[in-house]
Amino acid sequence: MQFEFYVPSRIIFGEGSLAELGKRELPGKKALLVTSSGSSAKKSGAFDKVFGILSGKGVEVVSFCKIGANPDLDTVNEGARCARENCCDFVVALGGGSVMDASKAIALAAPNGENYWDFVAAGTGGGKPIKSKPLPLVAITTTAGTGSEADATAVVTNPATNEKIGFVHPGMFPVLSVVDSSLTLGVPPQLTAFQGFDALFHATECYVSNKANKMSDMLALTSMEYASKYLARAVSDGSDAEARDGMSFANMLSGMVMTLSGCTSKHGMEHAMSAHSPKLAHGAGLIMLAPAYYEHMISVHACDERFIKMARAIGAENAGEPADFVEALKKLMQKCGVSNLKMSDYGISPEDFSTLAKNAMSSMKRVFLNDRVPMSVDDVISIYQNSYK
Repeated sequence: MQFEFYVPSRIIFGEGSLAELGKRELPGKKALLVTSSGSSAKKSGAFDKVFGILSGKGVEVVSFCKIGANPDLDTVNEGARCARENCCDFVVALGGGSVMDASKAIALAAPNGENYWDFVAAGTGGGKPIKSKPLPLVAITTTAGTGSEADATAVVTNPATNEKIGFVHPGMFPVLSVVDSSLTLGVPPQLTAFQGFDALFHATECYVSNKANKMSDMLALTSMEYASKYLARAVSDGSDAEARDGMSFANMLSGMVMTLSGCTSKHGMEHAMSAHSPKLAHGAGLIMLAPAYYEHMISVHACDERFIKMARAIGAENAGEPADFVEALKKLMQKCGVSNLKMSDYGISPEDFSTLAKNAMSSMKRVFLNDRVPMSVDDVISIYQNSYK
């Protein structure tokens, strides 16, 4: 049994915990407050609350409200430039996974250079050494989807090369994360489902990864149990405080799991899809791929016993076959109203599958190395084909 567990973020968890932000020492006196371009944080009142707390502590706030559903390189570079020009000494991410990922990239690039892609160590990224410590990051979650408040990964799309790459650097761990489930109450049903399945798939992928260990297994299975228990409830009734709290917990654990294990090729395959079609939500793409992807892994007997344990964790208490996991997963998708998502609705056609497969295996090679049974290009294309509607 070997593992290394490093999550240096102070995480304040619980309904109403945003109030704690005003009682904690912050890492500077001038902050870049990053939110989404859709201004959901402003509409919910979360932006004003955070702005008021920061101002009340004597922090000067510069707002940057430009992050889209799939954060792109140009926006990240603009945010880093904004932080530099305004001499911000820390970054506050207020939003979901996209905002947090973009904020991490902004925090890394601001003191290091003009172009974040120069430092990305995959695909066409420059892989340059990071000489200056990233700006400290405070993460405040308004969704339950990526676990980004508990890991050091930033996922950014480069539209010029159609690459969507996850980059990891220990300096991108938030120094402080506030997980207040009451901030997620206004998330619409479909988006709740997309985000919740993203968290669930972080846990399932890390559990079947060849990097899995006893510590990651404990967190992954618990994350799955909470997600399967509370996701459909949160989708059905967004005001269900217990369900929102349960999903926030599942999400946080899914982020921690990724620091111990690693996502598998399914995440790489989806990144290629949403890089090709930026309007495709990451969680939606993962949902589309999941049944065929896991059926493939079961067919090659990647880890039969683990699939049975996952089936039990997500509600199939009497599971005795690996295929029971896929059936339990399909039932959860049906409960959440996302079982009929179509690639074709996002402009993806069968003619794209070869290109998508090569893109995924090149730009996200790292996650393909986490598969217990290696994937071929033909395997990836076949999974796309079997997922297509």
